[in-house]
Amino acid sequence: ARLRTLTCPGVARDALSLGRQEEDASVALLGAALPGDLEPECRELLAGFASSCAALSGCLVRSARPVRLCQSCYHTFRAVTEQLDNITRAVGNSSKSYNCAKSLLMSDRLQIIVVLSEFFNKTWEEANCANCLENSSEGLSNTTIEFLDLFNKTLMCFEHNLQGQAIGLVASNYTEVCRNCNVTYKKLNTVYTEMQRASEHGESEHSKHLCIDVEDAMNITRRLWSRTFNCSVPCSDTVPVIAVSSFILFLPVVFYLSSFLHSKQKKRILFLPKRIQSNASLVNIQEKYS
Repeated sequence: ARLRTLTCPGVARDALSLGRQEEDASVALLGAALPGDLEPECRELLAGFASSCAALSGCLVRSARPVRLCQSCYHTFRAVTEQLDNITRAVGNSSKSYNCAKSLLMSDRLQIIVVLSEFFNKTWEEANCANCLENSSEGLSNTTIEFLDLFNKTLMCFEHNLQGQAIGLVASNYTEVCRNCNVTYKKLNTVYTEMQRASEHGESEHSKHLCIDVEDAMNITRRLWSRTFNCSVPCSDTVPVIAVSSFILFLPVVFYLSSFLHSKQKKRILFLPKRIQSNASLVNIQEKYS
């Protein structure tokens, strides 16, 4: 028993030194370049993609309501696509660039970079932002700028003519809003209709719809105009519509009246009996032979 107690401290010291050696070896191993580690240039590309994704995510969330995705986030969306292109694009025949793309995009089952890229592209496509922008997302199109300008003017007209009234009260009178903002609202509605007609010639289902910014802005304006303010736009073609409708409604009356008169006229025509016709013909024959 005494021998065991004497030898135990030595064994403990050996175990402690062995643990320290393993710890030093692990630290040295982590500090070295592992097979799965990234080159400095590749790590820089990953950091650039991460920062652009964070900026785009924040922009999308901040622009959720009211919807301003396309007009506010096209810069950051373009930055994300450019960062992904930098990762996937192989510079010449460099093996380093190929290994970087392979490590970032295909090295694991999750493929987080590919998943994030597909999510942003799908969101952008479902929002139809391409219909509001110029080619390659360089900026807003001229028709979109015109529509947004009229939209802002319409909202300013609403606000200016409310004159301190609380929106939503049943007893409120919005006559001033309806009268003074009628022209601006009609212009906005006309531009929106023209944009809808132009988008109907698109090849895909997504391209046949306007971008979410324009649709949401028009829906907000129409709800305010018709439901909140209870305004109505007088139709300029009211007289022709009334005339055509009256003519169509009057057609059955004309038809039945003409049918009645025609049948009454037929009743007045007198037909000679067949016996009278036969006797008359017999008299003519007798006179001819006499």
